[in-house]
This record gives sequence, C-alpha cells and structure tokens, in this order.
Amino acid sequence: MANEDTAAKSSADETRAEHTWSGQHYRPDVDIYEKDSELILLADMPGTQGDKIDIGFEDGTLTIHAEVEPRQDENAEYLLREYEVGSYFRTFQLSEAIEASKITAEYVDGVLRLCLPKSEAARPRKITVKS
Repeated sequence: MANEDTAAKSSADETRAEHTWSGQHYRPDVDIYEKDSELILLADMPGTQGDKIDIGFEDGTLTIHAEVEPRQDENAEYLLREYEVGSYFRTFQLSEAIEASKITAEYVDGVLRLCLPKSEAARPRKITVKS
C-alpha cells in the first residue's frame, strides 16, 4: 500500500512545474465559491498594489503572482521586527471550462477578487421533459 501511495505522489509531483525566484514568497489565503455562471475567487493579498499583480490563465491553470514593496526603511535599526516582505504566488488547476477572455479582476482593500465566467457548455441548464 505504501508503494502505491509513493507512486501516486511521485506522478503528481512530476506534473507540477517548480518555480524558482529569489526572495521570499507567500501563499495567499483564498476563498473560492461557485455560482451558476461563474467561479469567484477571493485572495487576501495585503501590501501589494493592483498594478503589481500578474494573473495568467492558460490550459485550465490559473496563476496569481504579486510583488510587494518593502514598507520599512531598509537602514532602520529595529527593536522588534515581525513583519516580513515577500511576493505572493499561487496556482490553481480549474476543472471548469472557463471563458478566458471574460475573466475580470479587481483589487480593493488588500483583497483580489477574480470572476471566472464558465463557458456556456459548462453552465448548468434545466432540461424540460416533453410528455
């Protein structure tokens, strides 16, 4: 049984691309919920700016990357320092068919909101029964 688990993990790890960047990166906390016509993604990304956020969608993979500028003076001598600066990075493999050209994004008060419209074929529909 352990060999099967190891084999499954190995094949899953092989399909994921590894990213290498210098500096520290954080994984933003995300909520995703579904409506009939779209998926809504909310990502907590405080400290960045809308023009510093890169969003990509290709072959069902959604990628979010955002740069965060340091807010402290780099020459300051700290008595206590708990805040760390780093960029945000997260990817998602979406199972729904998404209309890539209609994806919208807005960034307000540290929260990124993505609206990912489903393609017409992926939307639920009511089928009437003739009798």
